[in-house]
Amino acid sequence: MSLRLRTPSRIHITLIDLNGSLGRIDGGVGLALNEPYIQITAKESEDVIIKGVSTNIERFRLSASKMAEFCGKGLEIEVLSDYESHVGLGSGTQISLAVGRAYSEIYSLGLTTRQIAEIMGRGGTSGIGVAVFDHGGLVVDGGHSMKEKKSFLPSSASKAKPAPVIARLDFPEWDVILAVPNLKGFFGEEEVNLFQKCCPVPLEEVRELCHLILMKMLPAVVEADLDEFGRAIGRIQELGFKKAEVSQYGDLIKGCLSLGDCVGMSSTGPAVYAVTDTNAKVLSRDIESYFRERGFECSVYITKGRNRGVEIEV
Repeated sequence: MSLRLRTPSRIHITLIDLNGSLGRIDGGVGLALNEPYIQITAKESEDVIIKGVSTNIERFRLSASKMAEFCGKGLEIEVLSDYESHVGLGSGTQISLAVGRAYSEIYSLGLTTRQIAEIMGRGGTSGIGVAVFDHGGLVVDGGHSMKEKKSFLPSSASKAKPAPVIARLDFPEWDVILAVPNLKGFFGEEEVNLFQKCCPVPLEEVRELCHLILMKMLPAVVEADLDEFGRAIGRIQELGFKKAEVSQYGDLIKGCLSLGDCVGMSSTGPAVYAVTDTNAKVLSRDIESYFRERGFECSVYITKGRNRGVEIEV
């Protein structure tokens, strides 16, 4: 048996509660995207074999090795398409889940996406990547009880299970501009240090953020009101842990956020996104020029929100 599998990418709009006064932490909002994406073919093999041209070959190999250890079988994987790691687009989770689903389908393991995520050690802070793999759309997750997760940590350093999804909406047919300057975001020890330095965030900022998400962002998506959605995105960049993530880059990202009415930074960056319904090409050129003038070449996509999850062809 062989198969072809394609996953979404995602932007992570914000973590919600890194204060924890109600006994839960994390929580998140994010959006699945059509592009970029992970696409692989896979077939039965006695050994783990990874083929194709990829900047993430070792990530594919590690994920396949974890599944091989779990089920005692090999797999031959060819990478047809992927995208950069540690830029804020969630490639690590999508690669892990893609490999795990390929194993599950080919060897009839019957694993759910959450079970695969637990095997792979993904989703310990944000549940967005796991949720959009299955369903696409705009997702809100409910974070983790502090009975399970007792400290503020990024997903890479957390052993908590993926957070539960508490809302999922189809995203309107707006254009999403994605700009990825050629620098790496903060990950590993640097990311752990950021959590330790900036958490807990002020409770009043968490409260405002929750208010914005519930009473401005989500209704704006349902009603396809881009103006209100943009106002929510703009204010989110100034609140809570997102403010700390943006501030890591000094004025570089802050300046870019002023180029449009609905511009934000994904996860810990440096990927920047903009949502528009009129001037995607002009705005994408403005963002690309902004980074180039500051010495950074930039990969730019004009894409859409993706309202479906993984696609599998057997």
